[in-house]
Amino acid sequence: MSTGDSDFPDADAPVETMWEGRFITAKRQGRWEYVSRSRGIRAAVILAIDDGHVLLVEQYRVPLGKKCIELPAGLVGDHHDNSNEDASLAANRELEEETGYRAEQMEDCGEFYSSPGMVSESFSLFKAGGLTKVGEGGGVAGENITVHRVALEELGDFIDAKRAEGAAIDVRLLLLLQPR
Repeated sequence: MSTGDSDFPDADAPVETMWEGRFITAKRQGRWEYVSRSRGIRAAVILAIDDGHVLLVEQYRVPLGKKCIELPAGLVGDHHDNSNEDASLAANRELEEETGYRAEQMEDCGEFYSSPGMVSESFSLFKAGGLTKVGEGGGVAGENITVHRVALEELGDFIDAKRAEGAAIDVRLLLLLQPR
């Protein structure tokens, strides 16, 4: 029994670019339509836990039409002058920009895919340690990020309260939720 990609319908079909923008590309391959990042852009997501608290960010997300509670994250190599950027450097930069915290350690936990049936994008997950508050955070101009430092034992209640306010909850927060 073979397990190669050619055993799957559409695996060998040519890829057609339907539309390409600055950050995303819509593609078709056989019967599948999906979205990928343009120009080899990648993403870094940061799990920052310190002293029993996790750092979360809240920001308005146009595709959802509402605010979303998320782990800090950002794009890697999204500017022409840093297209070969190391993901750990981007993770450090994004953590500080978004949350105002700097990490002494940034552990690479591997590559993950958040919605593989619709998006080919992967992200590198980093675990930040040795956190020091060095600024206010909030992101770069126009991001309007709210920083939340939430006790892990109160995370479920925090998420419930934010959901009741109408906020979306990023699936990556499942990393932190324990059955209640």
